Amino acid sequence: MTYENLDRELVNALLGDGRASLRSLGEDLDVSVTTVSNHLSDLEDEGIINGYTPKVDYDKLGYDVTAIIQLKVEGSSLPAVTEDLEEHKQMISVYEVTGDYDVIAVGKFTDTDGMNAQIKELLTDPDIRESNTSVVLNAASEHEQFDLDLKE
Repeated sequence: MTYENLDRELVNALLGDGRASLRSLGEDLDVSVTTVSNHLSDLEDEGIINGYTPKVDYDKLGYDVTAIIQLKVEGSSLPAVTEDLEEHKQMISVYEVTGDYDVIAVGKFTDTDGMNAQIKELLTDPDIRESNTSVVLNAASEHEQFDLDLKE
């Protein structure tokens, strides 16, 4: 197994179980605990692995309204608008995009009143020219990660 494939196998193993011990990872990948530890440190130092966090089901915590918010923004204000959106704790994703809109944000809310209040607050920003909001009816797939392909 190449070092690059070892790193990919290690990432894949952690995607399957982010709480796996160094020992179990070493056994599963047939390498020493020291090798696993060194490779994990390298992956963390390179920013490939950015922490170990739980997968939270926000719906079960009452945040069952998901909104997709599309914004048209004055050109030079794009960085400030995206930064403002990132600071809203209920915005789980913020993207600068190409196409008809400049920004797409995904937010989680406990009810439509909370969603409406947040959107109205956003629209007080004079740099936002237009908005379009869609409420998600059913999340067919959400927050999915994928296993990395191994190099030959």
